[in-house]
Amino acid sequence: MSNRTINLDDTLYQYLLDHSIREHPAQTALRDITRNHPRAGMQISPEQGQFMTLLIKLMAARRTIEIGVFTGYSALTVALALPDDGKLLACDISDEYTQIGLPFWQQAQVKHKIDLQIRPALETLDVRLAAGEAGQYDFAFIDADKTGYDDYYERCLQLLRTGGLIAIDNTLWDGLVATRDTSADTVALQKLNSKLHHDERIDLSLLPIGDGLTLARKR
Repeated sequence: MSNRTINLDDTLYQYLLDHSIREHPAQTALRDITRNHPRAGMQISPEQGQFMTLLIKLMAARRTIEIGVFTGYSALTVALALPDDGKLLACDISDEYTQIGLPFWQQAQVKHKIDLQIRPALETLDVRLAAGEAGQYDFAFIDADKTGYDDYYERCLQLLRTGGLIAIDNTLWDGLVATRDTSADTVALQKLNSKLHHDERIDLSLLPIGDGLTLARKR
């Protein structure tokens, strides 16, 4: 028994991976390739991906959103968790980065589930709202520019159905949110964390998974 979350050293973390992770071969291969990318730190951890998979399956989600695709590991993970007719609206501004993931989406036979939009995410989300899609999505994952998080959150909250779930990445920000760091990203995350703590529109949990994962369930 413990009254706080256990600390993970390298040995225990490897034990966690060895006794938990179940990846499709395409996921493993995409992680391996991304590991050598100059911005490899932007990719979510496999245990976070597996946790999201479980959430999506528990919800029986069919329509999902991702803001921030990078090389496509999280999109691949979400798409694998969806039924064959499920859809992921994947938003990113980099064709270069997202093209890395396309062969692995194809390898896993989930490319048909992923609607990749290469343009600012707010434009994509506003188009969907204007098209009358408010309340029609089950799940959203936000993992993009931190100063844009609040706007993404507000759009996703409109697009989600009651009982839908928003997962927000990097909300512990390597511990900087608990310091007096004044960088724009840290301040944006601090403000968002405070806002969510008091937001009566949602049920909330901030978890120490990866770099901090906030779950917000729309009431």
